[in-house]
Amino acid sequence: MVVESLGRFGVWGGYQAFTPEGVRELEMLGFGAVWLGASPPAELLAVDSLLDATESITVATSIVNIWVAPAKQVAESFHRIEAQFPGRFLLGIGAGHPEHTAAYRKPYDVLVEYLDELDAAGVPVNRRALAALGPRVLNLARDRSVGALPYLVTPGHTRSARAVLGSGALLATEHKVVLDGDPVRARSIARTRVEFYLGLRNYVSNLRRLGFAEADLQKPGSDRLYDMLVAHGSPELVARCLDEHLDAGADHVALQVLNDDHLRALRTLAPLLLKRS
Repeated sequence: MVVESLGRFGVWGGYQAFTPEGVRELEMLGFGAVWLGASPPAELLAVDSLLDATESITVATSIVNIWVAPAKQVAESFHRIEAQFPGRFLLGIGAGHPEHTAAYRKPYDVLVEYLDELDAAGVPVNRRALAALGPRVLNLARDRSVGALPYLVTPGHTRSARAVLGSGALLATEHKVVLDGDPVRARSIARTRVEFYLGLRNYVSNLRRLGFAEADLQKPGSDRLYDMLVAHGSPELVARCLDEHLDAGADHVALQVLNDDHLRALRTLAPLLLKRS
């Protein structure tokens, strides 16, 4: 049910960047979901206005940060949203980054405790998903939620994640996009938004697992790194790159457009992507 409601393609962005008018246009363009990043607070007030302005698109968090958003409060927000907009909200949660959390401890243990609290508060397993990169958290996502929300990954990661999750779990992966036929300019745009992640050890560790060498991961990052993590080029080439995640086993791909005029890029891409859906 969740997989079908998301469709094949959605749009990822910071939660403050989405407007009711913009999400209504994304719905009209045919995107199945919007993914609210940058750790929306526990009240999840941004969700209500987006759902109220639309008819069918799913609004999902990617992700609520478990260190700063108490599970009890998040559960209350979930039930408020569900009562008003049944079936249209997916709660994505994750452990964030040790570099940004003074009280950071083993994230796996905290995730388990958080899921226990969501269980106690009546948040259904099939209406929540986990940010997951490595095998241990992918297993947790499979067993304690509807599935996994990988971020900053390659189609190779999607293939290995599907093998861990099995056929029944949701796999909704984020992928960055620069719509620009000049590879030098496209990589330059990508670096302004992706270099930051090369200072976060959970992402760097996962990129090492994916086969990137230290030379790729040293700031500002190699051309090879950006070519694999950011789909860039013509609309047709970008669409083919995103298709690689679907071919590797993803149910859904969330586009994060890095162009300044992201709506213009999404208007261009939508007909190509929906033809594939």
